[in-house]
Amino acid sequence: MMNMKNQLNLNLPKTKFPMRANLSTNESIMIEKWEKDNLYKLILKSKKNKKTFILHDGPPYANGDIHIGHAYNKILKDIILKFKNLDGYKTIFIPGWDCHGLPIEQKVEEILKLKNKKLSQKQFRIECRKYALKQILKQKKDFIRLGIIADWKNYYLTMNFKTEANIIRTLGKVIKNNHIYKGKKPVHWCTKCLSSLAEAEVDYTDIRSLSVYVKFQINNTKIINQFLNMEIKNFNISFLIWTTTPWTIPANRAITLHPQIYYQFIQIDNDIIILAKKMVHFVFLKTKIKNWTIIGEIQGKNFLNVYVINPINKNISPIILSNYISENTGTGIVHMAPNHGLDDYNICNENKIKCLNNIIDKRGFFIKGTHPKLDKMDIFSSEKIIQSILIKTNSLFLSEYYVHNYPHCWRHKIPIIYRSTPQWFISMNKNNLRKLSLKSMKKVKWIPKWGYNRMYIMLNKRPDWCISRQRIWGIPIPLFIHKKTQKIHINSLNYIETIAKMIEKKGIQEWWDLDIEKFLGKDACLYEKVLDTLDVWFDSGSTYNSIIKQIHELQKSHIDMYLEGTDQYRGWFIASLIISTAIDKKPPYKTVISHGFTVDENGKKMSKSLGNTIKPQNIVNSLGGDILRLWVASTDFSNEINISQKILQRTTEIYRRIRNTARFLLSNLNDFIPEKDMLKPNEMLLFDKWIINKTKIVQDKIIKYYNQYNIQNVVHEIMQFCSIDLGSVYLDIIKDRQYTFKKKSIERLSCQTSLYMIIESLVRWITPILSFTANEIWNYIPGLRSKYVFTEEWFSKLFTLPHNSIMNNEYWNDLLIFKDEINKIIEYAREKKIIGSSLEANITLYVNNNIYQKLILLGSELRFFLLISDITLIKYKKKCTNKLIEKFKIIKSKNYKCVRCWYYNNTTNSDICDRCKINTIGNGEKRLFI
Repeated sequence: MMNMKNQLNLNLPKTKFPMRANLSTNESIMIEKWEKDNLYKLILKSKKNKKTFILHDGPPYANGDIHIGHAYNKILKDIILKFKNLDGYKTIFIPGWDCHGLPIEQKVEEILKLKNKKLSQKQFRIECRKYALKQILKQKKDFIRLGIIADWKNYYLTMNFKTEANIIRTLGKVIKNNHIYKGKKPVHWCTKCLSSLAEAEVDYTDIRSLSVYVKFQINNTKIINQFLNMEIKNFNISFLIWTTTPWTIPANRAITLHPQIYYQFIQIDNDIIILAKKMVHFVFLKTKIKNWTIIGEIQGKNFLNVYVINPINKNISPIILSNYISENTGTGIVHMAPNHGLDDYNICNENKIKCLNNIIDKRGFFIKGTHPKLDKMDIFSSEKIIQSILIKTNSLFLSEYYVHNYPHCWRHKIPIIYRSTPQWFISMNKNNLRKLSLKSMKKVKWIPKWGYNRMYIMLNKRPDWCISRQRIWGIPIPLFIHKKTQKIHINSLNYIETIAKMIEKKGIQEWWDLDIEKFLGKDACLYEKVLDTLDVWFDSGSTYNSIIKQIHELQKSHIDMYLEGTDQYRGWFIASLIISTAIDKKPPYKTVISHGFTVDENGKKMSKSLGNTIKPQNIVNSLGGDILRLWVASTDFSNEINISQKILQRTTEIYRRIRNTARFLLSNLNDFIPEKDMLKPNEMLLFDKWIINKTKIVQDKIIKYYNQYNIQNVVHEIMQFCSIDLGSVYLDIIKDRQYTFKKKSIERLSCQTSLYMIIESLVRWITPILSFTANEIWNYIPGLRSKYVFTEEWFSKLFTLPHNSIMNNEYWNDLLIFKDEINKIIEYAREKKIIGSSLEANITLYVNNNIYQKLILLGSELRFFLLISDITLIKYKKKCTNKLIEKFKIIKSKNYKCVRCWYYNNTTNSDICDRCKINTIGNGEKRLFI
């Protein structure tokens, strides 16, 4: 068959660009070449004098293999950076890792436990550093395999000595601006971590807890008589409180009421209980008590100077007032345990009630002396004991189980507590840091837009930031505090710089090894070293300053973008914003983009227990990195992101369509030399001009969508262009001209010029997404070119049709609509077995004058546009119905089929038609339009 086609002197498509991508093998070969050529530096060099665009990489944690969420995040960043390159920017992307903290400590502890080893703290830190580096090298390899182009030779680590030193310098700047203080207040505490937790390390999960309604008896009933205008004797008068944490009752320091709420006195036999008027019926409906009487009511403000007795330890606590108390939950009366609740702490602090010592140790056990039955008991196992104590003292009014949202440790997945401990804090209100941060965030572009509200709410409500941790593997808080006053040394800022220089040379161990007597001299006996480490969110939150601003050419640059998952609003986004505002009074970034979490096709969270996890490594090894990249680009990142094998299969089909389109274009350029053969726009046929016009329209849309970060629509536009504009229209129509005309005829060169301009455009469109495939295509496009498509910008030689021309864009759009109607007629004829191929069709059309005038402009070339062998146009003279085609007649052609061009003609019954003879042995057929 091929020999026969060759004898017919056809310009058959030919290319070495393979149909099968074999991505999993070929991509690895490309990566080796990219690394050898130092592609990142080549790109920077090509944009030497261009405007800079900095995307600062939020450091993933140096622990474990990368998961699908990591892959999604890095690929999305890479897509944005690559289209910014095409936009003409010099893009800066330095990948990094978060290296300190508890998860690494735990992993090292597990390893040492298996080896039955015990190490000094110094040696333990060395092992943590080794472990983190090992994880980083694994993750780095996996990220590179995804086609991420970055400064992989100069990646940053928060455990690099220089970075550790610069993080400490950043802390010094925050201290200098008077935003840091030491205080004893309740913080999130994990009894397994044995440390305080940051807001970002807390997950909220529904749990079922025992809630209790407890009576706190008034210690002096005489004062109540004046409220009721009656004398009460032999009655037990109590305030009724409600709590979901009964273990905090022994730590009670006050009972709080709202000054304006009305509270009622309810008599039940010899008991009188007091609770909010609005909650009386709600509470009593839960009980079996039928005989109760309201004997009076007064506002909360009247209860000042009343005291109550703690039912567990008999301590005396005052009644205090607060406007924060609600009459719509519980009893409208709240028991205050300031060591175990931030609101409790704040309200007690306002009322000058100090916290006593903790009744809970760091492991979550009651300390000795709390109560004989509770001493050394786990607080989460104490519910029944506390219940029995309350029953014994006739203080338990009601108990029931209650489902509520409760904070859990994100690592151990266990309930956490508030526990009052001495910690270091960044104050949100001192020196107006909260107001300044709210002002800063207004200067930022938030994508999606709801990100602004989320950040505003978090900033507006967040407590002071606890930046200290009681861990071994972390950056120290290098301060000396006075043993008596607990104030930091007057020369702290100078000392911080001295210590930073030491750490820059030898690492954080320098602080732990530092001899306080040698360092402070005669002051040493008055001060002690702070042994706490910094919250890892301070480490990563300061990288805009400790990493980016340390690069000489970027010192004056403002980071353009942070891009992370939605969990980072309470993590990296807010930490960076607070630190930057505390130091510079401005945000560290211009734009913040957040993306959703990956879920399975049913919207379920991915977990090993459900068996619905998909490893990016498996996708890359089986389908290829470009399939994973295309999946990322095809999703709406503002929502949860679905992934499954079925979804990946659909993604593969999209990939094949794009690849096959590129292959067709390349195969028809096998003899095209752009420097010699490319035509000027005024030399090209009109239909070729139309497809370039269409390509320009699509490119403008694609660039717009890229710059709106609407990558999903970019994929849609590319697919639409490949499938419809090219696949269903242009490429089918030009095959006749491409295959049958003389090789170097104007008609064929016009067609090839358009195909060349299309592939030059298409390869750039897909470069940010299908980086490996774009790189492969680039090497097959004819003509002189740079080594890598990644150093290029958008193809600039596309043009549009003049709007004032008769055959403008609107004209061709009308013709395409008309062609769709003809295709319906052809399909109808196929179903009726009138014809097989469209080229067998002989059609007579009755059309209205408007469309008639447009169609006759193409003359005899209309049949090539419609892909039929013969057409007769008749102007419909009767009243028109506004249909494009009023009447039609279709029959099978009685003419001969040309074995070369496959069109039917009446010239001869020989093998090839007269038209093909002209195109082979004559001067060649002439076309103006199609």
